[in-house]
This record gives sequence, C-alpha cells and structure tokens, in this order.
Amino acid sequence: MLEYQTTNRFFAQVSTGIEELAIKELSDFGAKDIVPAYRGIYFGADKATLYKINYMSQLVTRVLAPLTSFLCHNTPYLYRKAKTIEWGEFLNVDNTFAIFANVSNSKIGHSHYAALCLKDAIADYFREKFNKRPNIDTEKPDVWLNLHIENNRATINFDTSGGSLHRRGYRKEAVEAPMQETLAAAIIKFTEWNGSKPIYDIMCGSGTLISEALINYCKVPAGIFRKRFGFELLPDFDKGIWEEVKNEAKSNSRELPDGMISGCDISGQAIKYTRNNIRNLPYSDKIKLSILSFKNIKSLENFIIVCNPPYGIRTGEKDEVAELYKDLGDFLKQKCKGAEAYIYFGDRELISKIGLKPRWKKPLMNGPLDGRLVRFDMY
Repeated sequence: MLEYQTTNRFFAQVSTGIEELAIKELSDFGAKDIVPAYRGIYFGADKATLYKINYMSQLVTRVLAPLTSFLCHNTPYLYRKAKTIEWGEFLNVDNTFAIFANVSNSKIGHSHYAALCLKDAIADYFREKFNKRPNIDTEKPDVWLNLHIENNRATINFDTSGGSLHRRGYRKEAVEAPMQETLAAAIIKFTEWNGSKPIYDIMCGSGTLISEALINYCKVPAGIFRKRFGFELLPDFDKGIWEEVKNEAKSNSRELPDGMISGCDISGQAIKYTRNNIRNLPYSDKIKLSILSFKNIKSLENFIIVCNPPYGIRTGEKDEVAELYKDLGDFLKQKCKGAEAYIYFGDRELISKIGLKPRWKKPLMNGPLDGRLVRFDMY
C-alpha cells in the first residue's frame, strides 16, 4: 500500500502568516490530528475530508499525499527506491507529469538534480513495462509530483490538488501586480466579516478581494471552476463520495444580500476587468461596482473597508504613491466614522505615510513579496 493509504495523513501547503487561519479551516472541514510545520500543516483525513479540503479551501495552496518516505543519502538510492513504486496505479503512458522538488540540510544538495533522478526512475519504470514512457509537461500536467528531502529523509508526494489551488479560475483579466487569491481570502478572513456590516473595496483593481469576499460569505467552493483535481487519479478514488461532497457544498451555499459587497476604482479598465472576473461567480449580480476615486465617496460610516493600494516602482512613482497613501489616511479619518479598514501594504515603508495609528499589523506574503496587512479603527 502507499504511505497515505496506511496513515491517512496529508500535508497542506500554506503561505507564511496564515497558518492559524488555515488550521481553523482544516479543522472546520473535519481534519484530525493537525500539526503545524514549516510552510504547511500535517493533518489526518478520510476521503470525504480530503476531497472537501481541495474543493472548498480558500487558504490552502496544495494538499500532498505521501507515496513513500525513506532515509536517503545519495541520488542512486533515491532512483532505486522511486523505481519500486507502482507508478502504473495513477499514471499511464498517455499521461503527462511534472515534478517540483525542495531539498534542505541533506547530503543531496541540488533539488533540480534530485527531481531529475525521480523523473528518470518513473520513465524507466514505464519503459521496462510498456516500452513507452509518459511525457513531461511543466505547464498543465495530468499529474503533479513533489519530492521533499529534509535532514536526509526523502518523501515522494502526489499532489492531490492537481496544481496550485490559488488559481481559482475566475480571474480572466488582471491589472498590474494582482493579488494572489489565497492572500485575498486570508485578508477577508482576518476581517472576521460575517455580513453584519457591508464591505467595500475602495481600490478594487481586478476584483480579487471582492471575489474572495463573495466566496467566503456565500460559502461558494473555491475550486468550483476547477475542471479536475489530482485526487481523481488516485487508485482509491471514490467517485460516489466525491459527488456527495459536491452536493453537500451546493446545499450549504447562501445568497448574497443586496448592498453587502461593493467596490470602486478610478480606472474604468479595472472595473471592466472586475466585472468580467466576477461574472461567473454565483450572486455576483448583487455586487455594486463604480468607476470612482475613493476621494469622491461621500461616506463609508460603519463599513468594513478593504484595499490593496498601488505600491513600488511598477505601479507608480514613489512620491505619487506616498501622496496617495496620505490622501487615503485623510479619507479614512474624515469620511469613515465607525469603520474598520484593512489595508495591504506591499511596501512596509508606506505604512507611516497614511498618518494613522494601526490597531495591528500582520506579515503576509503575496508571492515573493513580504507585505503587511494593517488594521485601522476609525472612531
């Protein structure tokens, strides 16, 4: 049997800064024996819970299922052990596959070469059995595999998600420097928004925060547009359980009240992109969008305000961006009595430019960018 079949344990990759949110989410989905680790979370799950996490999670990037793990001090041994796996159980010669690897504190020190050894083992397995091998496709493979080697212990994992879950599928067009969907989801979770107040994105860009707010409130599966998940190719995949998971998610969804989610942007193109991106999400017709500068909004008293303002060289000159943040601080002070503002700063130096005292700051990664989510309370 494969390792995950024996242990029923998996590894969820999550971004730095959202581990506590992800632990709660996994627990809510029914995961057991949850143990946080570097860049992720170990957990136990039955099939229904595994499928549900992949389909519903707003925060997890991937869910990996260990196929085998072993002490490994050199690449020839890695090759031999990898070749003993019955790859034909979830791959065939007509499939494509790709491998991503990470290596740390081990005698095998080169992740690319380690991945190449695993690739060779898989190719030779198929050549010897079928005189033909599956092809590599690093863009959209049928199967993603992960090789993790740490402290000379190697684990070969199957990606049950079938690629990063942050690629929801709703975002067709984007303005410059778009926010990752999992980060946007985390920001919405950090607001603890439950619909008791309306939420407003005052610089909505491509509409990622708006989309994730809708997904969160309406309990829409984050993977609703995903054509296939990796777990569907596992040898023990249960189609009946998968259908039950999807039906349960559909029955648990709820409608979006009018006026609950709104957004604006000074750019007409940004609003056009947002409309196109949210179009296929259920209840998106209830979202109000405006071509408008936040400076021209009359009042947002007692609102939840979210935004990801421009930052850095690519999106504007430094002095202009600093002036924008000063204007944003003035707007919040003058027109947003009783509001809570959650602003993501891609450049931490800009936090002081807003001229407000933060209630808290949280480090959050947007890809390689080490930004901060900052909460401001308006009294």
